[in-house]
Amino acid sequence: MATKMKIKKGDTVKVIAGDDKGKEAKVLQVMPKTSQVVVEGCKVAKKAIKPSESNPKGGFANVEKPIHISNVAKVEGK
Repeated sequence: MATKMKIKKGDTVKVIAGDDKGKEAKVLQVMPKTSQVVVEGCKVAKKAIKPSESNPKGGFANVEKPIHISNVAKVEGK
């Protein structure tokens, strides 16, 4: 069951665990069902893109992956 999240989309958070520890960035998406957030520029992975009509060459794109809510801390306004 989804729980109430204290972090909302657009909040500034600091990553307190993982490879991106210490980074401060904005929350792009909140997923209450899985207790995860997507943070701008953190946990970036390369994703292969198939060639299509809109992108005839295909290639790779950098995509932000979700981080568990316990690994981020909300930064209060300065």
